[in-house]
Amino acid sequence: MTEYSREDILKMAEEQNVRYIRLQFTDILGHIKNVEIPSRQLDKALDGEMMFDGSSIEGFVRLEESDMYLKPDLNTWVIFPWSQDDTKIGRLICDVYCIDGQPFEGDPRSNLKRVVNEMQEMGYDRFNLGAEPEFFLFKLDKGGQPTTEPSDEGGYFDLAAMDDGEECRREISRTLEEMGFDIEMFHHENAPGQQEISFEYSDAVTTSDNIQTFKLVAKTVARRYNLHATFMPKPIDNQSGSGMHYNVSLFKDGKNAFYDENDEFGLSKEMRHFMAGLLNHARGYTAVCNPLVNSYKRIQSGFEAPRYIAWSGRNRSPLLRIPSTRGAATRAEVRSLDPSANPYLATAVVLNAGLDGIKNETELDTPVDANIYEMTKQQREVENVEDLPTTLYTALKALKEDTVIQEALGNHIYKQFHDNKSLEWKIYSAQVTDWELNEYLKHY
Repeated sequence: MTEYSREDILKMAEEQNVRYIRLQFTDILGHIKNVEIPSRQLDKALDGEMMFDGSSIEGFVRLEESDMYLKPDLNTWVIFPWSQDDTKIGRLICDVYCIDGQPFEGDPRSNLKRVVNEMQEMGYDRFNLGAEPEFFLFKLDKGGQPTTEPSDEGGYFDLAAMDDGEECRREISRTLEEMGFDIEMFHHENAPGQQEISFEYSDAVTTSDNIQTFKLVAKTVARRYNLHATFMPKPIDNQSGSGMHYNVSLFKDGKNAFYDENDEFGLSKEMRHFMAGLLNHARGYTAVCNPLVNSYKRIQSGFEAPRYIAWSGRNRSPLLRIPSTRGAATRAEVRSLDPSANPYLATAVVLNAGLDGIKNETELDTPVDANIYEMTKQQREVENVEDLPTTLYTALKALKEDTVIQEALGNHIYKQFHDNKSLEWKIYSAQVTDWELNEYLKHY
């Protein structure tokens, strides 16, 4: 990550004729918000003196507590590549602060930093995170509104002959590289219109920032191709949904704490405890990592989406998979997340779940190397394989029972998140769907 000083940013803004700056932050539901300022206000912004009305943001504060400050992270400075020469726009990602100078407990980014600090107090240097968010490209209608008509009819790794979204996908990757991303690869995913762009791992906060930036770039570039990029988990029936696998590892004294060269499988005790924590709290963090009603349509429909709480080093049906690479790249792949999740909250709960396993030296069950999708319920019970929650409602119940995951969110975010998602489920449950009309109207 490039490091910038205050003077660097002021100089770049002047030399490149940056006229406006977006001060970006993320609300509890994962939506990107921003306050845009003219360049003459950049000095004030860099000093952390820009105020905004926090009561206007879902889940933040009450009207009488509305004044809040945006304090920018200077290392997130970037000039958007799609800016015009005469109206270039810069961006700074900010933490939200209260008027008393303390980080706002409802700010997802500040909350993640709190969990990372607790990790560091346990003796770890950093939490490496590599995310793999999938998404769909759909065509826009004549009015510029998104449809569910895919950009192409391609399949997994298909070439351009079947993939009309290839140039858009390449342009998204090129734009990200111009903004400092290290792109590892990009390709067509399994379903028509489905894409994946993988970028290099980083620390917990930086990768969470990068996921948000990635989403913004994908949506912005797609519009130029008359397409809509969506991170909705399951937009099409009978097709693969979009996941967001998390590849995670802990480092201590500059070395990967997950690797043990003397272990038969190359996995350290700390890694096994961390994985046990991930499995033990999987039901509790599912509501955060799969936060939409639609998320559970992906989990329940198969197509390699994990439905069961288990781990393996061989197959892709369990929740946790251990890629074969060892040494500095030893890691666990958490496969249940989807890209609608707020990355700051998802990262906080995954990290805290694993750390709880280390703190309590939780023992890791034996791996399940068989295809769990083909196992009977009785066979799963013998292997001690539990199901993930099947609806947002059951996921919220599991969250309410898991104090470790609640602690990862903090009291403010937990309450606001749980209240908002409970209302979402209530509204959804009261809807009469087309499926119900087609199934019941003629027969009852």
